[in-house]
Amino acid sequence: MSIQDIIEGKKQWRAHVARIKALPTDYQIVYKEMQKYLFKVGPVSLSDGSLLPGILDFFEEGAAAGKGVLELIGTDVAAFCDGLIKDSPTYADIYQQAISGEPGSVGT
Repeated sequence: MSIQDIIEGKKQWRAHVARIKALPTDYQIVYKEMQKYLFKVGPVSLSDGSLLPGILDFFEEGAAAGKGVLELIGTDVAAFCDGLIKDSPTYADIYQQAISGEPGSVGT
């Protein structure tokens, strides 16, 4: 990764954060909780950079339509996040496969 890539990544992240700050307060709170949950659960696809911006797009559309955030996702934030990543392997899944010696796991 070059210095230019790092700089570009920071610019993109700052633009992303600015979009979050432009959301209504209830949306910001839920987005940050979702982000913490997803970072903790660790879906492998999170690093490709499309999940969080997709959630942000969804929230911006909901806010523009005048809907409350809980109208969009329901009252269980974790369940909503789990639904988004249900078919995505997590780092925990990969680790579990590796230590259990399952086929297709790392190191077998």
